[in-house]
Amino acid sequence: MSVEVSVVLPAYNEAETLAGTVETTLSTLASFLPPGTYEVIIAEDGCDDRTPEIADELAAKHEAVRHVHSDDRLGRGGALEYAFEQAAGETLVYFDTDLATDMRHLEELVESVRSGEYDVATGSRWLPDSDADRPAKRGVPSFGYNALVRLLLRSHLQDHQCGFKAFDRETLGALLADVEDDHWFWDTEVLVRAQRAGYAVKEFPVEWESKDDSKVDLVRDVFGMGSQIVRTSWQLSVSPRITRTVSLTAGSLLVFVALALMTVYLDPSAVLESMRGADPWLVLLAALVYAVSWPLRGARYRDILAAIGYRERWGLLTGAVFISQTGNLVFPARAGDAVRAYIVKARRDIPYPSGFASLAVERVYDLLTITFLAGSVLVALAATGSLGELQAALLGDSIGGNEGQSGRTALVVAAGVGVAAILAVGVVVYTARSDRNYVRPAIRRLSSDRYADYVAGVIEQFAGDVQTVAADRNAFVRVGGASLVIWLIDVLVAIVVLVSFDVDVALVPLVGAGFFAVSVGTLAKVLPLSPGGIGLYEGAFTLLIVALTPIGAVVALSAAIVDHAVKNVVTIVGGLASMALLNVSLTTAVEESPDAETTIQNSPDADSLRD
Repeated sequence: MSVEVSVVLPAYNEAETLAGTVETTLSTLASFLPPGTYEVIIAEDGCDDRTPEIADELAAKHEAVRHVHSDDRLGRGGALEYAFEQAAGETLVYFDTDLATDMRHLEELVESVRSGEYDVATGSRWLPDSDADRPAKRGVPSFGYNALVRLLLRSHLQDHQCGFKAFDRETLGALLADVEDDHWFWDTEVLVRAQRAGYAVKEFPVEWESKDDSKVDLVRDVFGMGSQIVRTSWQLSVSPRITRTVSLTAGSLLVFVALALMTVYLDPSAVLESMRGADPWLVLLAALVYAVSWPLRGARYRDILAAIGYRERWGLLTGAVFISQTGNLVFPARAGDAVRAYIVKARRDIPYPSGFASLAVERVYDLLTITFLAGSVLVALAATGSLGELQAALLGDSIGGNEGQSGRTALVVAAGVGVAAILAVGVVVYTARSDRNYVRPAIRRLSSDRYADYVAGVIEQFAGDVQTVAADRNAFVRVGGASLVIWLIDVLVAIVVLVSFDVDVALVPLVGAGFFAVSVGTLAKVLPLSPGGIGLYEGAFTLLIVALTPIGAVVALSAAIVDHAVKNVVTIVGGLASMALLNVSLTTAVEESPDAETTIQNSPDADSLRD
């Protein structure tokens, strides 16, 4: 007779229980299946105990038993897939080797699929009729996990991780074409995708007893499983809905929200009132000067990506920078940067760790450059004996109200951010020169699960890309020089805005005050109290201009408002133009990513484009 049912036992270091599990499995199968119609496959996943030897002995003893060995650890899902590929039956079954699920349910599990009534069957510990002895330390996390899967992945099942499942061979083959996880999330992803594909899935109650003393694993359960839920949710629920119409609508909405927030945090009437005292032509000149910095931002980002092995078009990257900065005006804590990481991932298949590493490098250079500018002015003030005036202004009450308080808060924040930037650069440079791996040992202290390797790999790629740029002297000079020019332009814009108010101040002190005010204000808004960082920037700008020049608080505050408004308007217009003219949108990114990936893989210069 031919084999109809293949039972796979995933085994990793199961020397103590494997023999008993196999004997129980064989006797249970024999109770409802004819001889020769079933097989038991021991999926031994790179064990380092006596499990391989025991598996060989069992295979030699029983004709229905086979041992499938893997030299390297494949993970729970990977080991199951590897064994199922070699299975002979049309009904594929697996359950945990600890036999936590009572084996009296095996016949129902097998026959649910073997009969053709269902494509997938799974035991459940969370149905009303289930009898599961679950300690709180396992039950609470499990309940929360399953609730999250139902909420985010729209599953109708109560229990996704019970190790007691059966599949129709053809059905599983179709599902595995899209399943990406190869470890603990494998069970969940298969069940969720089966439901989405319209397959008949049976969930039935089982009697289950905990057989071990497992505990919540921070890396596996939070970072590993959590990231897989988010990834699957994006693939199944979000990505298919990103049509061209949705993308254009979302992009327009992003710009609209950014404009709307400007009217909240920059009162239009206050801006207009401030501009009445300013020369409109000089304000327009300031906007044009600021627009010049954006192509430089795109070129700088191109150089950062090139340093880590990705050569991209300047136009695309300038548009991506515009769009992400527009998002930063809407979302706090610079969350808009994630849009840029997504664009370069979808357009050119740049991995997310590398995308975010490139953003981190850009931020470090920004902070370091601004800190350098602020520190240079501070040294100059000390050399000219002007620190006393600055200290008096900061500690006195010459500027009261919200502006004075915001300015003093901004100075404290700016000092902390500056110090943090210097320390971050020191850490990056030190670790870049060391051959020691600091990431994996730290992760291993938190977890011994295979997901720890996955998480460590992501962090190592991120840190490695940052260190690559730090260790590249040519990249350091190019990116550092571009950063300096970009922020000199930013300061020049503020100075032009100040001049537009017809202030009677000598050029040298005006330039020095402008450098210090913009640098400190920009450092302060790294921790925005509101989208766009409105508040701290104006406070620091006003306080320092008043402290270092004869300019009054009203004019200084007006200049700060106009300066910030000019920069925000240029950013929003550039973001809108990038989406409309450069066709840089989430939809385009998704649509072109397969072609881009194929182009990269087939390019004769592919090896030179990547590390």
